[in-house]
Amino acid sequence: GVPVGAFLASDFVAIPAGEFMMGSSSGPIDERPRHRVRLTRGFEMGKYEVTQERWKAVMRANPSYFQGDDRPVINVSWNDVQEFLKRLNAINDGYRYRLPTEAEWEYAARAGSTADAVGDLDAVAWYAANSGDQTHPVGGKRANAWALYDMLGNVWEWCADWYAKDYYANSPINDPQGPASGTTRVQRGGSWINDPGDLRLAGRYGDFPVGRYQGTGFRLVREVR
Repeated sequence: GVPVGAFLASDFVAIPAGEFMMGSSSGPIDERPRHRVRLTRGFEMGKYEVTQERWKAVMRANPSYFQGDDRPVINVSWNDVQEFLKRLNAINDGYRYRLPTEAEWEYAARAGSTADAVGDLDAVAWYAANSGDQTHPVGGKRANAWALYDMLGNVWEWCADWYAKDYYANSPINDPQGPASGTTRVQRGGSWINDPGDLRLAGRYGDFPVGRYQGTGFRLVREVR
């Protein structure tokens, strides 16, 4: 057994329902068109990227290259994360845990900002220029306006959606879930190894769901069952 309460209420931030403009009118083609998205339900998002300590509590193993209980778990594929979620949800603690949709991720990362990028990247993110070529303990940089840490940098974060370059042209306004099928899954936020161009609030990336990378982890969303 998995210890009940592997995740605590204090690990999550309540994100209100609301509307925002998703994407960018000046970024790469896959960030266009900038379009209105309405999230009709509030949700709770992990304050931090899932740590190695949390992963070990559920999976009894630690695949991470840079070891440290309070560092983000890495070298976990999208498929690995699904197994983690299955085991975590089997605890049945009153919540359903899942990956954020891409829209939820960007809404939470923006925290009210309409810019494509953040002004003072060093204050909020570990990236190529300041990371010393490794991950860092979660929560070491400044949180965004909604008290979420490391939304940019440290590690890329898997999202629930399939990735499609042209999805924004077809996205519904309400609660977009991404394309019905695809070959790659969305990653967001950039990592310790990336340059500022990859650490943008509107930036998107797709990678194979079987891929395990030293620069990729994830964070959770939870909802009352």
